[in-house]
Amino acid sequence: MSSAAQQVRSWLVQLSTDCWRAARDGDPVSKAESLATKRAEEAAEAEAWAEQYRMPPLEGSERAVGWAARCRRHLVTAAYTALVAEGELDEHAWEAIEDAVRPVTRAGWWIDNRDADPANLPELLEAANDADRPTENPHF
Repeated sequence: MSSAAQQVRSWLVQLSTDCWRAARDGDPVSKAESLATKRAEEAAEAEAWAEQYRMPPLEGSERAVGWAARCRRHLVTAAYTALVAEGELDEHAWEAIEDAVRPVTRAGWWIDNRDADPANLPELLEAANDADRPTENPHF
């Protein structure tokens, strides 16, 4: 390796090390503020999405409900993409899935299934039990 190449390599190693240290040692307050801002934005997006698609409120602790609302929005929108936009399901069939989503209001169910394959949402909804559907009014 030439001297110039070694100098460039050394400079890149030092630069990446400095960047890593800066990210690691950054101001914990600004990290916390940044995370809080991001969570607030995600919560607002999940709330607007739930209102737009007439999703009922979730049931559980305050912390679980916030997390589950984000999980529900992510899983359902990813399922729509996988099954309708990129798949072979038509809008009418999707409406049936959407109707099956509404009564599943236990926050824990959405958290438990947050990493599920979105294409499996119909099967997951079929497997949900009565404890996962505590809402008495299925039409919200």
